[in-house]
Amino acid sequence: MAVTNFMMRRTVVPLAVRMISIRTQSYHHGSSALFATVVNPSYASRNFFWSSAPSSSILHCWYSTKKPSSDKSILKTIGSEIQRLEETDEVEEDDDFPFKIKDNPGQQFITLTREYKGETIDIKVYMPEENKNDDDTDTNDETDSDDAERETKIDVVVKVSKKNVQTLEFDLTGFADDDFAIDGLSIKDPNAAKGQYHQCSPYGFSDFDEKIQKAFYKYLENRGIKTSTTKFLHEYMVNKNNKEYVMYLKNLKKIIEA
Repeated sequence: MAVTNFMMRRTVVPLAVRMISIRTQSYHHGSSALFATVVNPSYASRNFFWSSAPSSSILHCWYSTKKPSSDKSILKTIGSEIQRLEETDEVEEDDDFPFKIKDNPGQQFITLTREYKGETIDIKVYMPEENKNDDDTDTNDETDSDDAERETKIDVVVKVSKKNVQTLEFDLTGFADDDFAIDGLSIKDPNAAKGQYHQCSPYGFSDFDEKIQKAFYKYLENRGIKTSTTKFLHEYMVNKNNKEYVMYLKNLKKIIEA
């Protein structure tokens, strides 16, 4: 009788275990791990933690969405630079400023227009550039703000047009310290195909007599192009350059944050 009971226990218990195991296959994977722990305690120390954790695909997704520390550092640095540049004061336009400004974000220039005694004056002002002398190889890094500002320049193209008359085109360089220079003077045919200009004179502006040069400075001054104008345009373009840079930094920030 003892032998029979022993045989029944050996037969029934494994059968019960198999039956319970089959039923537990329909349960959550965590329940299977719990059952395996009851049957085999050593299983818990090896597998229960991982069976309770997300699957490998979920873990991969979780880790892939976590930002690396280097990304956080870049975002913090870019954010600080954006905040610093956005605190720059806006350039206030003088009420007596005679030109209408057209400034399109993203463009590297602005245009100005005005009508003056039957003439149409069109001006294009480009982004500031560095104005460093090639001979100044040994420069002191601790220059004051005025010297640093003086090292930038803006290129300005002024067109003075009349009906049925060829156009005068001046190439100017504007600086920050109430100064500008006429670099060139051309005569352009407004009826010529786009990009095909005819310069009637082979002479550069510096070839003119000094009195003629001074007369042309006065000619531009009468039309609103004077030292105070170029100073304002220099400040305006430096400010615009900051705005364009901020817009670029914000685009970079969005890409890194995505």
